[in-house]
Amino acid sequence: MTAAADRYDVLVVGGGPAGASTSYWLAKAGVRVVCVERKTFPRDKTCGDGLTPRAVKQLTDMGLHESLEKYHRYTGLRAVAHGVTLELNWPDHPIYPDHGFVVKRRDLDQLVFEHAAAAGAETHQGTEAVAPIVEGGLVTGAVVKDKATGETREIKARYIVIADGANSRFGRALGTARNRSYPLGMAIRTYYESPLHDEPWIESCLDVRDRNGNSMPGYGWIFPVGDGTINVGIGLLSTFRDWRDVNTTHLMTEWAATAPDYWKIDPDNPVCAPTGGRIPMAGSVNPKVGPTWAVVGDAGGSVNPFNGEGIDYAYETGRQVSEFLAEAIATGDGMALQQYPKWLDAEYGLYFKVARLFAQVIGQPALMRELTKVGMQSRSLMDWVLRIMANLLQPDEIGPAEAAYAMAAAVVKRIPEPLP
Repeated sequence: MTAAADRYDVLVVGGGPAGASTSYWLAKAGVRVVCVERKTFPRDKTCGDGLTPRAVKQLTDMGLHESLEKYHRYTGLRAVAHGVTLELNWPDHPIYPDHGFVVKRRDLDQLVFEHAAAAGAETHQGTEAVAPIVEGGLVTGAVVKDKATGETREIKARYIVIADGANSRFGRALGTARNRSYPLGMAIRTYYESPLHDEPWIESCLDVRDRNGNSMPGYGWIFPVGDGTINVGIGLLSTFRDWRDVNTTHLMTEWAATAPDYWKIDPDNPVCAPTGGRIPMAGSVNPKVGPTWAVVGDAGGSVNPFNGEGIDYAYETGRQVSEFLAEAIATGDGMALQQYPKWLDAEYGLYFKVARLFAQVIGQPALMRELTKVGMQSRSLMDWVLRIMANLLQPDEIGPAEAAYAMAAAVVKRIPEPLP
């Protein structure tokens, strides 16, 4: 392409959930947007593959609900702990649907990426943004590399959105950094064949033990995929005292061997090798914006510490930053983009702060055991917990869950923020 053709309104670095969402909404707004993704679809991602009602809402707003229907639909969460099992439906909500889907990331991310292209975004796979272009103190684009040919070229844009995931090399090149006092998630997952691959529940085990009966850190999950397989994984937070010494491969091995018998898991025969990763959470990555750039999704740490959920926040942050950018481009006033951190704080700030306190609590195994023992004795209490942890509180109604959260938030609001 010529130099003139390489000038865009917005360059989006990364084509995962946050980048594809940003690209789709910008294209729908008539903005000239280009998105570069360093991998080639389909490609895998370490993930539970579960779409909660918040994520389904965003995909529905993009016009993708019909496309989701061919994947496995589920109705709620089965919580298992201390010999007790509770099946909890997603709550009725005025904004979010009462169901979720399980979609492998290799399918989901390609679906949304191609949907953005169909909406008018220019997209390039196998193209890595290797370095920012800085002119006059402003970021004005990126040097990108074609992974197949090794050739590099420049892409210039008025604004850059950084959506390259949890590790965010491009973001770090611009000075973003994680506040290490905030929780960091660790997870590992694989797939197994199971006769219960189309169960209507995703399952979470809150009391994971090894084959000798010893308690293990973290929580285990099993998400039925509907294609003959189940997604089996285990995650924990850095608030656990000795988290750096935890062997996640050992956790995965023991969890697969001790998961409930009804799943019929053969722990020695996974469908594929386990993969793992670390995830910044609770908005822990800053700054969120510069004069001409912004970070979205995992690149900004927009992951819920309550449950490790990041896909919905990726779609939401991508959508919102696209609104600010569309305004900035339409008016010629770059200050519109500076509203993005304020929106993040208003939308997630207090909720993530409450979640960080919760993360400190569950980092203490003895305390976590006692809390889950109490919680699992009450369906009503666990229904409240599900609403809070999935961020599905009623906006205009004060029920028990909303009241409990409000009390916790009132206390947490007074706690000073940790220093970076």
